[in-house]
Amino acid sequence: QVQLVESGGRLVEAGGSLRLSCTASGFTTGRPFSYYAVGWFRQAPGKEREFVAAISWSGTNTSYRDIVKGRFTVSRDNAENTAYLRMDSLKPEDTAVYFCAAVLETSVKFYSDAAGYPYWGQGTQVTVSS
Repeated sequence: QVQLVESGGRLVEAGGSLRLSCTASGFTTGRPFSYYAVGWFRQAPGKEREFVAAISWSGTNTSYRDIVKGRFTVSRDNAENTAYLRMDSLKPEDTAVYFCAAVLETSVKFYSDAAGYPYWGQGTQVTVSS
């Protein structure tokens, strides 16, 4: 089955930049990575999981949570089965565990709805210090 692995999370000072990667594998159904939309979510301690960004299977359609719009950029490289989340001008409030998730584009109802994603990574910790 489809498996996702996030990487790139680390401690970074406020104002810094970071790029998270989400590498996918296990496409045994005959449908490649490019058939899937990828979403990014985050969860801070004591807080609910929240939508961050998403990118469609073609890469032409992207969505962002308002609070990160203009600072974060989601992209993908289908040849490498990888999606990315570039984060610029990081703030302490961006501290959270970041997860990537995938869903067949044809099954997407709302990119921001975590319940619509059947495949999830384990998460990577991003800590932004002041």
